[in-house]
This record gives sequence, structure tokens and C-alpha cells, in this order.
Amino acid sequence: MSLPDAAVAALEVFQQAPGWEQRARLLMQWGERLPALDEADKIEANRVLGCESQVWLVARLHEGRWQFAAASDARLIRGLVALLLARVNGLTAQQLQEVDLADWFSQLGLSRQLSPSRSNGLNAVLQRMSELAL
Repeated sequence: MSLPDAAVAALEVFQQAPGWEQRARLLMQWGERLPALDEADKIEANRVLGCESQVWLVARLHEGRWQFAAASDARLIRGLVALLLARVNGLTAQQLQEVDLADWFSQLGLSRQLSPSRSNGLNAVLQRMSELAL
């Protein structure tokens, strides 16, 4: 499966980062660039369950491809979610089902820095995306 343009760009940037400190800085920058979610969308119905941090997720279908928007109250999670959105935005429902979260963060060089709770939270976000796309 070919990657969306934003995912290719993310891979290029993160794979060029020489170490964890640079990747951590990039992660924060990606989180800061995440478009703000409308306050009206920060409602309980859009909250992702299974995350220790607050994460809200909204989805829109445009010409058969899914576009997600998200927000989080935690800086690191915001960065991780931004990278997840780069990977999944523009995919069809079928392609979304095939996303391997662990492989994606491994390619970015971030898998070792994902604590079990963060990994579970990101899996919960991906699971919610799949549910919304059904």
C-alpha cells in the first residue's frame, strides 16, 4: 500500500533525525502544527476511550476517503496523533483497516519511546478511526 504524501514527508524528516532528542523535538513540532479542533467538537461523543490523556477525534468522508481531525491535552500525545493523522488521512475504509500502527512508529524511529500506555492509547485512536469508517 502506498503512503499518503504527508506520511512520506514525515518519514523523510524523522529518518534523517540523528537521535532521539531531535526526534522528540520534531514530535513536539508536529503536535504544534496539528490544526486546532473546534471547541464544539471537544464533546464526550468525540472523546477516544482508552487514552490516559484527553483525545478527541472527528472524521469526515470526502469522495470515498477519510479525513480525521484530532486534539489532545498532552503535548507528546498531540505529536503522536499528528503523525498518526499523517499516516491515515486520505485513506479508504479498507486501507484504514490495514494500517500497522507498530510498524509505522517503528519506521519513524519512535517505537522504543512509546510506553505501553501511550501505545495502547494510540491503538485506541486507530480503533476509533476504524469504527467511524465502517
